[in-house]
Amino acid sequence: MSEENQPSYARCRNVCDALVAAKHVLVFSGAGVSVPSGLPDFRSNKGLWLKYPPEEYATIEVFHRYPKKFWELNFQLFKDFDGIEPNAAHLALAKLETLGLKVTIATQNIDGLHQAAGSTRVLELHGGKDNLKCLYCKSMYPVKDWTFVEGEIPKCKKCTAVLKPDVVYFGEALPEQTLEEAMTAAEDCDVCLAIGTSAVVFPAAMLPGVAHKSGASVCEFNLEPTDLTRSGQVAHFIEGPVEKTLPHLAELVEKAMGNATQEGSSS
Repeated sequence: MSEENQPSYARCRNVCDALVAAKHVLVFSGAGVSVPSGLPDFRSNKGLWLKYPPEEYATIEVFHRYPKKFWELNFQLFKDFDGIEPNAAHLALAKLETLGLKVTIATQNIDGLHQAAGSTRVLELHGGKDNLKCLYCKSMYPVKDWTFVEGEIPKCKKCTAVLKPDVVYFGEALPEQTLEEAMTAAEDCDVCLAIGTSAVVFPAAMLPGVAHKSGASVCEFNLEPTDLTRSGQVAHFIEGPVEKTLPHLAELVEKAMGNATQEGSSS
């Protein structure tokens, strides 16, 4: 991507400089990172919540009282997950790690695409799609080994209770240890990249603010500014599709680190 074709080129260079100097980078990612892989987002004018309002389909109360309705949403989600692959944004974030940066990813996504792309330090704030769990006898079942029959609610093979994806739904607390690790990473990081997130679902959305208060440079990558940028906490806003802006950023970092290595060897 040339300087002429990149409206956010100068700001990308500023983010690059911050990353090269950073000892620890926190990535806070949301649904917008996975949309280029073919997954729908939740809150846009074409988002999943239009068809499946969360208060009707995605709360822990709905799971207990109306499991058939709860699973109507989840059958759709598992269909959406089928065959998806990491996109250029996921791969670019994994590349930052291979370049030698210490990167922790705290993601609101449950799709596992950061791990599939090669990122090794991933905190799934809202759980993950790979397991079903029984809230009563605590049995766990890998999704890959389960045969779904649409319209037939999955039930525990041991106690026959309705199974639930190992995902945090509205009304449930985030995994305590995962949230604690993410908060520690936010306090410790030098740079926080908020990517493809509306930053409105708490407590996960606290992370950029914690990073900002701890002195980190917060940078938002999104199609348009969110309240995070409008609040004045963001040092650099990079506008555009993340599957284009993040590979461009990774390329800049690679060149900058290569130049630094050459300069060090010649001195």
